[in-house]
Amino acid sequence: MNLDLSKINSVHFIGIGGIGVSAIARMMLSFGKKVTGQNTEDSKIITDLKNLGALIKIGQSFENIPEDTDLIVYTIAIDTFDKELAEKIKNLAKGEQAKKILVKSYPEMLGIISEDKNTIAVCGTHGKTTTTAMISQILRDNKKDPTVIVGSLLAGDNSNFIKGDSDILVVEACEYRRSFLNINPKIIVITNIDEDHLDYYKDIEDIKNAFREFIAKVPEDGFVICDTTDVNVKDVIKDIKVKVIDYNSFFDLGMKLKIPGVHNKKNGAAALAVSSIFGIEKEKSLDSLSEFKGTWRRFEYKGELSNGLKIYDDYAHHPREISATLSGFREFFPKKDGYNITVVFQPHLFSRTKLLLGDFSKSFNDADKVILLPIYYAREEDDGSISSFILAEEINKEENTTKATAFNSFKEVEEEIAKVVFTNKDILVTMGAGEAFKILEKLF
Repeated sequence: MNLDLSKINSVHFIGIGGIGVSAIARMMLSFGKKVTGQNTEDSKIITDLKNLGALIKIGQSFENIPEDTDLIVYTIAIDTFDKELAEKIKNLAKGEQAKKILVKSYPEMLGIISEDKNTIAVCGTHGKTTTTAMISQILRDNKKDPTVIVGSLLAGDNSNFIKGDSDILVVEACEYRRSFLNINPKIIVITNIDEDHLDYYKDIEDIKNAFREFIAKVPEDGFVICDTTDVNVKDVIKDIKVKVIDYNSFFDLGMKLKIPGVHNKKNGAAALAVSSIFGIEKEKSLDSLSEFKGTWRRFEYKGELSNGLKIYDDYAHHPREISATLSGFREFFPKKDGYNITVVFQPHLFSRTKLLLGDFSKSFNDADKVILLPIYYAREEDDGSISSFILAEEINKEENTTKATAFNSFKEVEEEIAKVVFTNKDILVTMGAGEAFKILEKLF
């Protein structure tokens, strides 16, 4: 899948506002390439890219592709939001024009970028963004100068791409549609394996098969870092020939972090395991982790209102993530000290909400109040079989409370929040992979 980037002058990105695609756009800008792109809506990421020199149009159209384009990079979600454009792009990749314009998906670009690198690929259902960022910080603090591609914006850098001069690449590897199989890893970190993306995968066995395929790409002198006690991980690593490192051997409940939660200490343990491969002293790695400030939309502190209300935003959208995240909030804001946590949650995808409904209903134990926005449909259509109202009923039934309430719109939620008299003992958390954070625009 070789691609000589030295011969590429102009790159066009479809879905340039995506957290993954935008990282490649940043990389191309850092190489001095002309970068153009298109996206369905505006965002902070789009604004940042424009400030870096990218020419971006809002709205999707084949006509948005400039005539001088040498390479098109597209999001794999293209066929879910614009089938006509997806078909035209695929035809372009196969037709006579393919001799003039190269066409690659985002996962294929990760494969190309990782071909000649000492690649650390961080995968798993939960925690991969934070773990990728932690590994990045340790390596950078210890002068290993890695290139980094991560599914969020790194605190301090305000970027999802870091250009490095060594042969080390740290990349977040997503299992959706088996995308990570394009990457060429030397080291694989598996944070955990759980049921997710069930709009694509048949079941947990199908998910585990994808991880087995990914591990099979690790060369004999490579490593797999994981929790060997995790039931699903245990199945995946059975009989593999490369060296396995159990990150539990690096776990310390007393690990000093600026971000809360046992789950983040496990992420830190995985990062320590990686640093040990590179010969970095454990104390130096721990020093780096103690200064790690997290990433965009992961336990992100947004500010405090005049009434003392503290506001946070978090990307958690899977039941296990929600439970772990709220447990972390309780670590910082104990119930015994009088703190009340209100969560504004937007379920992400009809399929995920429906298939994991029972798990979702058990995920909000550490919240005092749950406000539910309408489901973020993303790439799916509503068949009427699931809704936030159904989820609210299940949460209340599970806990025998009335703490969960669903609303029909963002406006209704904004009006509900405006009625509440908050104090300095109240915490408000917007949560989800969709647009729950937009509620904050009305608060500041």
